[in-house]
Amino acid sequence: MITHILAITGKSGLFKLVNRGRNMLIVESLADGKRFPAYAHDKVLSLADIAIYTTGDDKPLYEVFDLLKEKNGGKAVDMKAFADDAAMRSYFGEVLPEFDTDRVYNTDIRKCLQWYNILVNAGITDFLPEKAADEPDADKEA
Repeated sequence: MITHILAITGKSGLFKLVNRGRNMLIVESLADGKRFPAYAHDKVLSLADIAIYTTGDDKPLYEVFDLLKEKNGGKAVDMKAFADDAAMRSYFGEVLPEFDTDRVYNTDIRKCLQWYNILVNAGITDFLPEKAADEPDADKEA
């Protein structure tokens, strides 16, 4: 599901890919359901292609969302509960202890938490990309 969820530079919120046209994508806002075209000159990223810097290998965003879902019991994060940026960083450190504190900025953490909330509020809680969800388990016998 996450591969069809897009972030568009210059537009707030997240968008679901509805259809593809010539030199454009038709997207739908997860917040209000409005549809509009995203053209070839717009910088469009699939959430499945975004990762968070860690001290080891970078962690895909969908795995961070799964960790947030586990920590919050599938509910949205209360952004107002953070008194300041230090409290937000501390919370994110509880979710992802190995995040790179030098390369992950407060704005990155805030955006990650906001995107998670948008997805949860839209009823999207299956964060694995379709490719990974469709692959058969290597442990299972045929």
